[in-house]
Amino acid sequence: MKKIDAKDRRILHELKHDGRMSNVELAERVNLSPSTCLRRVQELERAGVIRGYRVVTDPERLGHGFVAYVSVGLSLHSKAALEDFENSMRQAEEVIECHNVAGTFEYLLRIESEDLASYKRFHSERLGTHPYVSAITTYLVMHSPKDERA
Repeated sequence: MKKIDAKDRRILHELKHDGRMSNVELAERVNLSPSTCLRRVQELERAGVIRGYRVVTDPERLGHGFVAYVSVGLSLHSKAALEDFENSMRQAEEVIECHNVAGTFEYLLRIESEDLASYKRFHSERLGTHPYVSAITTYLVMHSPKDERA
């Protein structure tokens, strides 16, 4: 795997904040020639350091003013149970992130929905009816002073 140096870290920093900037602008910001900068970006992509480019949306402007993190405990810990739960969460449009974690519960979900009523429907009709779900704890997001997800 490619060794990440200070220039690569600077390139990654700049792209995290604006993945749509031109190569010429990126090269200027990191003090490289455009050809050298492009080669480095392509190497980072080939090495899998840069896995893709995404659109970052504003949940409220999409009508998703309700954001919560939800911890989910499962009653069964077999591979089949984990895969079944993960597949169910992949299909749920309210689930923006699904992480299998170590600790007192198995999954941490980021949920975005229109409002409390729509979250309640997801909670009772999707999570509450899943055959392996044994515990659900909801943490409401009131404010996010730092959010660097991209």
